[in-house]
Order: sequence, then C-alpha cells, then structure tokens
Amino acid sequence: MIAIVDYGVGNLFSLRCSLSALGQDALVTGDARAIRSADRIILPGVGAFGDAAQKLRATGLADTVKEEAAKGKLLLGICLGMQLLLDQSEEYGVHPGLSLIPGQIRAISSVIPADYKIPHMGWNALRFPGEKHPLFRKIREGDCVYFVHSFAGFDCERHVIATAEYGAHLTAAVARGNVMGTQFHPEKSGEVGLKILQAFCEMKEGDLC
Repeated sequence: MIAIVDYGVGNLFSLRCSLSALGQDALVTGDARAIRSADRIILPGVGAFGDAAQKLRATGLADTVKEEAAKGKLLLGICLGMQLLLDQSEEYGVHPGLSLIPGQIRAISSVIPADYKIPHMGWNALRFPGEKHPLFRKIREGDCVYFVHSFAGFDCERHVIATAEYGAHLTAAVARGNVMGTQFHPEKSGEVGLKILQAFCEMKEGDLC
C-alpha cells in the first residue's frame, strides 16, 4: 500500500487517480499509523514552503516521514513535497525543511533571464546529468513533464538526477538513497508521468544500490 501524506496542503485527487489507474492501492491519510504500515510514501504539496512546513510539523507527520525514511522506506516528494525534503527554503523568509537531502530552495528568478515568465509553468524535457536513476527507467531522456513552480533546488548538485531547461538548468528531480523528489508533477504529466509513478511503485531497495 502507498500512503499519500495528507497534511492539509494540495489537491490529492489527481495523484490518487493516477495511482489507481496503475492498479496501485493508495491511501490518502494523515494518520501516522497508516503511514508507518505503508510499503512506500508519497509527500505531495502545493503553495508556500513556510506554511506547508509548519502544517507538516503541527500534525506530527514531519517526524513520522523522517522516521520512516530513516528505516529505508521508499519516499517520493512531489513539487513542494520535493522542496520540503531539502534543508531549508528562502521563500518569504528562511524556513527549515526535513533535511533528508542536502540543499536549499531559492527563487528561480536568481538564475533565469529577466524576460522569462514566473512561475515556470508548462511542459519541459528532462535531462539526466549522469546514469539514469531507477525512477526514470521506463522513460527516455528528452521526454516532457509538467512544471508549475517559482522556486527550485540549489546547492544539491550531487543529488540531482534530472534537470530541465528554462533559461537555465533547473533542478527537476533529486534522490538520496531511498528518498526521491520531483519538482514536476508526474500525476499531471500524461503517460510519461504514469511511467515514472509506476517505476516508483515497482522499485525495490536493491534497485538503489
């Protein structure tokens, strides 16, 4: 069973529908016991980093997610959920993250040309800076996925497993052992996104060695 963490941030319906389309048993839950009993965890999120981090901690689910990740359980953060995996964000102040993957969240306006629109919204091709990560084993480099974001991961180069070009090479996905994150929305990325979710659902600990 896959636990989709519900901490009051984000529309979880499309993600649950995508997993159902893949034949996966997915539960949207804010119950720590259900999250602990799940085979793997997805941490979604939309909105502002500080508000989301505060809600995640207020529910007690930040500790639950960190504890389960420390045990080796597969964890996938999506969009803001990916950003929460890093050390901290500079979005409207400085806010601590979960520190499961080293790195900072900063505004993409610091690196993209001034005439580029913010947020970065739309379809962009994925590029793999090194050996293809198991999360992407069912897709090809150059396949397109859907982004909506104004902030991105920085100072996390050794953990970047995919980038996207938007006036600069932006972090599109990160991974550190059993903890992974995508800045894009796989549940809104058509067949390519479904293949990424399927790869996560089929992934085993040995695949990450």
